[in-house]
Amino acid sequence: MRTWLRELDRILRGDATRLAALERGSVEVSIGGLCVVIALLGMIYGACMGTFALARDGGPVYIQTFASMLKVPALFFLTLLVTFPSLYVFNALVGSRLGLAAVLRLLIASLGVNLAVLASLGPIVAFFSASTTSYAFMVLLNVLVFSIAGVLGLSFLLQTLHRLTVAQQEADTAARIAQARAMLPPAPADRPADPAAGEEPASVEIAPEQGALDRLEEYALTAQVKTVFRCWVIVFGLVGAQMGWVMRPFIGSPSQPFTWFRTRESNFLEAIFQTFLNLFS
Repeated sequence: MRTWLRELDRILRGDATRLAALERGSVEVSIGGLCVVIALLGMIYGACMGTFALARDGGPVYIQTFASMLKVPALFFLTLLVTFPSLYVFNALVGSRLGLAAVLRLLIASLGVNLAVLASLGPIVAFFSASTTSYAFMVLLNVLVFSIAGVLGLSFLLQTLHRLTVAQQEADTAARIAQARAMLPPAPADRPADPAAGEEPASVEIAPEQGALDRLEEYALTAQVKTVFRCWVIVFGLVGAQMGWVMRPFIGSPSQPFTWFRTRESNFLEAIFQTFLNLFS
């Protein structure tokens, strides 16, 4: 477990997604280990969501908290299952050479960022859950928290996709240069500096370390590539939102008895709009 947590820490700090670490064309993380960490983080946030059911009038509903702990990680894994094929195809359409396993590792790493942010905001959700009786407010607060975590997770995904593409291009360029140099006689500039002859070694420029969400300003994606991946991000967000709507309730309405799932009706966007109106009615 400690090793898996260290892997998540490397992802959050950007150590796992620097160009030097992406030379093999993949984010080198353990899929199984990171999935365990993601599940635990989802359960932590689910427990924080379920605090509202424990503190509501009429006595605590423990089963709602337990259900929330199971549903939050399931929500993300099911969304990943539904959207994974589309990302792989979109990725192939823009000319990337990422394989199936590399795309899966990238998505798991992105979910790791998403769930880490979500779990870090869990105590705030638990605080409001224990200090308010407004169900509509708690619904909108959780939507806001999920949105923040989702934006950061998908930003990580897009930036890492960009870096993987750049790492592949640099590896190809370096291979071609090495091949060309091997066919030429050694040039004077290739000799190491001789201090006895008064020569100074060439200076080495050290690039500043970049975080997981920093852009590579010197490398720009084409407008077509940006459009394709932004379309996928919208698809992922819509699928995740509707998946959450299908798997509701996560919080537990005080006016309704506990149920694992509610009947199919309406959609996520319509429900959020109605909840927003209820908040001020």
